Amino acid sequence: MEITLGWRIVLSLAVIGIACTIRICGTVLLRALRIKRKLRMQGITGPSPSFPYGNLREMHQIQMKTVKARNHGGDLVGHDYTSTIFPYFEHWRNKYGLVYTYSTGLRQHLYINDPGLVTEMNQLITMDLGKPSYVTKRLGPMLGTSILRSNGNFWAEQRKIIAPEFFMDKVKCMMGLMVESAQPLLSKWEGYIEAQGGVQADIRVDKDLRSLSAEVIARACFGSSYLEGKEIFSRLVKLKKLLTKHSLLFDVTSFKLFPSKNKERIRELEREVNTLIWKTVEERRQSQHFMEGGALKKDLMQLLLEEAISTGANKRKVTPKSFIVDNCKSLYFAGHDSTATAASWCIMLLASHPEWQSRIREEVTQFCKDGSPDANSLSNLKAVTMVIQEALRLYPPAAFVSREALEEVQIGSITVPKGAYIWTLIPTLHRDPNVWGPDANEFKPERFQDGVSNACKFPQAYVPFGLGPRLCSGRNFALVQLKLVLSLIVAKFEFSLSPNYRHSPCFRMIVEPEHGVQIVIRKA
Repeated sequence: MEITLGWRIVLSLAVIGIACTIRICGTVLLRALRIKRKLRMQGITGPSPSFPYGNLREMHQIQMKTVKARNHGGDLVGHDYTSTIFPYFEHWRNKYGLVYTYSTGLRQHLYINDPGLVTEMNQLITMDLGKPSYVTKRLGPMLGTSILRSNGNFWAEQRKIIAPEFFMDKVKCMMGLMVESAQPLLSKWEGYIEAQGGVQADIRVDKDLRSLSAEVIARACFGSSYLEGKEIFSRLVKLKKLLTKHSLLFDVTSFKLFPSKNKERIRELEREVNTLIWKTVEERRQSQHFMEGGALKKDLMQLLLEEAISTGANKRKVTPKSFIVDNCKSLYFAGHDSTATAASWCIMLLASHPEWQSRIREEVTQFCKDGSPDANSLSNLKAVTMVIQEALRLYPPAAFVSREALEEVQIGSITVPKGAYIWTLIPTLHRDPNVWGPDANEFKPERFQDGVSNACKFPQAYVPFGLGPRLCSGRNFALVQLKLVLSLIVAKFEFSLSPNYRHSPCFRMIVEPEHGVQIVIRKA
């Protein structure tokens, strides 16, 4: 009797569980169908989905064909990599136009690469467009609930603290620190030349540029050095590699479905990073640098500490510890990874175009005392500015502008339903001949000689740092760092692409050189 009753209870719970699952799935399915119907009623079409994976099967098939073709044909030639890294988007764009809809599982997406609509979205000031929750959830181990992952009022609160620290007047005060941080790299490269015969050296630069960028963000924002933060940076890089083993954008899986070995390693790395950052925070709190209301110059960690102490956990529904650690974590990562990658692409392009090295070198000699740029000479360095702008056009580290419609929102003539996910492929937008002209796939920095507003038909469609209210807070910091570092390198060295360089852009959260950047350097 007891066994029979027990089995009845088990069966009843199983039936209830299945019924709840079916109801939830049914609700999600109906929501996705409703979003798709609203988009199609506006004339927006796209590939036909299949249940339950939507268009994922077709996406993987297109990707596999591209991989096979690339393996047969060798490394990529030229700057247009979108058809290689994101072939399904290019396939559908050619078939359905600049605006179409597709689905991944039960998620409905809206692809927008029309320059006019992107301009409209750029100018839209609303909190009804936020970061896609399913993407940021996958990045939770790396970003926590930081500014890069949050939406709504909590995002606005964090931006209010962080953004002012990267205003241009603050960034200019960091220039001396940036120049000082670059000196060991220049000496290291001189040492490579001496070690390889004294004339030239064949070196890989991306790892050194990553270390330099890490040093700058650590010292400028957290009052520490790369050596002190080395363990944090190395673990964040490992965490990124594990998280990008699976598609962050299109898989229907979640973090829970990672292979158990990877899942445990991700959790372990997350704990280690959090512990290391909190140790740094505790050391700061106990040191003379933490003086609430004191006269010492405050860096970003100081401000985060003071905000956490003054408002506590109730206001933001996270603990003060999480608030501090998560924002430090995201800034440690985002502050050095994307800038270092952009610098690597700039070096690759300059190595391929030595005439622009000469132009930069001439300006540095003319305007910079002792070959070292400062706040007064920065605005005169036109050539390096144009090179950076063109490099960010061809190789923007962030491949997408991605948004979730948290409420129904109007973008131009399109009514975007609540729950739809919006994607804009930045490198495609940056290579549109209708925006940039017939030479859109060529490296021509001179197109920016009169600024972005005169470089293309739709200036608002130039979005290397994102768009709208969520424009990257660290934009000024990254641009000034790039100008200084590239000017110092070009003033000191001449360089060309190494025969060992393999041009193979890949997508790992950002678009980066898969095999690094290998160059041959000589003293200028």
